[in-house]
Amino acid sequence: MARKLTLDFLRTEAASGMVLGLAAMAALVVANSALGGAYFGWLKSYHTLQVGPLVLEMTISDWIKEGLMALFFLIVGLEIKYEILKGELSDPKRLATPVLAALGGMVGPALVYLILVQTVGAPLGGWPIPLATDIAFALAVFALVGRGLPSSLRVFLLTLAIVDDLGAIALIAVLFSSGVQWIPLMGVLALLTAGAVVGRRRVSAPFWVLGFAAVWYLTVLAGISTSLTAVAFAMIVPVNPRPEMRRSPLKSAMHDLHPWNAYLIMPLFAFAKAGVSFAGLSIAQATAPLVLAVALGLFLGKQAGVMGAVWLATALKIGKRPSRASWLQVYGISLLCGVGFTMSLFIGVLAFPGAVDSPQQVEVKLGVIGGSLLSGIAAALVLGIAASNRRAESAVRSVDTDVPTANIDAR
Repeated sequence: MARKLTLDFLRTEAASGMVLGLAAMAALVVANSALGGAYFGWLKSYHTLQVGPLVLEMTISDWIKEGLMALFFLIVGLEIKYEILKGELSDPKRLATPVLAALGGMVGPALVYLILVQTVGAPLGGWPIPLATDIAFALAVFALVGRGLPSSLRVFLLTLAIVDDLGAIALIAVLFSSGVQWIPLMGVLALLTAGAVVGRRRVSAPFWVLGFAAVWYLTVLAGISTSLTAVAFAMIVPVNPRPEMRRSPLKSAMHDLHPWNAYLIMPLFAFAKAGVSFAGLSIAQATAPLVLAVALGLFLGKQAGVMGAVWLATALKIGKRPSRASWLQVYGISLLCGVGFTMSLFIGVLAFPGAVDSPQQVEVKLGVIGGSLLSGIAAALVLGIAASNRRAESAVRSVDTDVPTANIDAR
């Protein structure tokens, strides 16, 4: 069952990567067309949500960042909890290598970025941006070029990305939650505690829907990142079904919400955040310190950190390479982890808050798109070569196996 759920996740994420790519391309086209002014005006426009006496007013950009992305992190939290308790992360022996690889994949980009802070003057506050991996895009590239490669590489990539998500969420919680309002925060903690207790009993889906909505509303009022409480809410959703239920609330939520996340929430976020106008863009801005630091952090830092961590884990015998995988294949996965895109864009919005077309946001987008493209193209080339080598080796083994039979028949 755990394997089936993981494979369903992989298929959905790989397919959604195509939709994400189309959404990002659409954003770039619209931002650089006659509709560009309307596009940026729409993102900056304010819209009000009112339910009885409860009122919230935010820009479209903020509704996407704080509203829809909260659902994204809820789904990520549900997947993390499931994998830890029932799936690939439940076996400690399987955890060592991808966990260390994920940690290396965060340390490497941070070091590259900080070196560029000292050398080219990149702004210090952007160092968390290249630390994230976009699982949807990464799996989409792998699905395109990874035919014939060991399935263990897919599991390795998924596990690494889940741990990477945990690290990104922890960074968001620590670095980007400020000016906390304590009374709403106490309400959040009270609701989470009550939900954990009541959730052990027989409760229907509306309980979880209304509970999450209440926690989200109080989180916005508290002034902390909704991603943090979305993951916290996921942790109280029961993972085991009761006798009268076919599926647990957690698996039901994952099943129902995941397609919405893959085909609506993430593409809409990509459409809102990937749009950058090239009108008036100078060579100086395209090669600004922030652009270079983010792009090189993703491209150089990710591959060095992930590959170095896997090699170290293997050398110290505290972990193993994915089964039946070559070092060239592992290197291809390391490159693939440099596809940061939506997660890096999200952290960029938090690191440099401001208008979607502000100079720093433009530079963040250029750096993320550039680093992700370089990583994705390089990974596709390496994994394509690795897949071709594997097919050639299989063909040679097949011929070698057939030769003795042919000789015997001839005699």
